[in-house]
Amino acid sequence: MSEQSTPAHVAAVVQGREVEDFPELAPEASRGRVRRITVTGEEVLHRRNAEVPEQMWGGRELHQLVDDMFVTMYAAEGVGLAGNQVGVDLRLFVYDCPDDDGVRHVGHVVNPVLDERDPDEAVEVDSEGCLSVPGPHADLGRAATATVRGVDRDGNPVVVSGSGYFARCLQHETDHTMGRLYVDRLSARERKRVLKKMNEMANDVFARREERAAQLAEEFAG
Repeated sequence: MSEQSTPAHVAAVVQGREVEDFPELAPEASRGRVRRITVTGEEVLHRRNAEVPEQMWGGRELHQLVDDMFVTMYAAEGVGLAGNQVGVDLRLFVYDCPDDDGVRHVGHVVNPVLDERDPDEAVEVDSEGCLSVPGPHADLGRAATATVRGVDRDGNPVVVSGSGYFARCLQHETDHTMGRLYVDRLSARERKRVLKKMNEMANDVFARREERAAQLAEEFAG
């Protein structure tokens, strides 16, 4: 999910738990390498991905994947990134996203399951973008609150809840693991407009990502 302007952070909630202090970038990023982000139309983005098997939990491969996803998300200046967005057919996502109160939420969820929405709950319409639809945004209705359940990369249970913009992020990223992009929820006319705009903006977006990736490499090397 792509970023929006946000108020100053007032606290940090990491893996669903409050912490007193947290660095500007999640520590995982310094151990990762930037991967290519897939773009709408690529097959891995448009189908439900495979569950992360238990034999991968706690293993080096899954740990490295999470590290790579964090630094890739930061290089693209996003607030969330799913496994299929780096071309991996596995259900997981990472996030570093504020809620509407400016509280920063950071973590990852493996095999996420989104709680069903109460039909009486409010739906909020707001601007939404996606790193796999580089450039444009569109207004989209999402539930005002969301809870996702899963495990972390070591297999420990995780429950993450949020409201406002962070709730939107949780829904957006869980959608990715099910093979659905935000543009799939738009009307045909609006989807056509967004994809046309994406084609106009994509090259500039890719250039900014390469520049940011180089900056991060220098920061971590130093």
